[in-house]
Amino acid sequence: MSCRNISPIGGLDMFHPKNPKDRILHRLKIARGHLEKVLSMVEKDEYCIDVLHQSFAVQKALSETDNVILENHLKTCTSDAIKQGKQEEAINEIMEVIQKARKG
Repeated sequence: MSCRNISPIGGLDMFHPKNPKDRILHRLKIARGHLEKVLSMVEKDEYCIDVLHQSFAVQKALSETDNVILENHLKTCTSDAIKQGKQEEAINEIMEVIQKARKG
């Protein structure tokens, strides 16, 4: 997950860890909890719509995780690449990720 370093990102509210790695782990644990609930619900043959709602929660938690990872990458790796005169490569890398996400 690391680009070169993971530095703290400021401007966050008090309910989120400030360190990006901790934020990412926190989000993934939330997703895992929701996924475990989905598995349990399916095993118990619970109502499909309730299972879907829980599944949507998994997807949202993963999407939020992706946002934290991308934000950290932009603030560290991409910023460093631009400072080193590698802006074209940095932009292309980000554009590839965005295009891949859109195909999702």
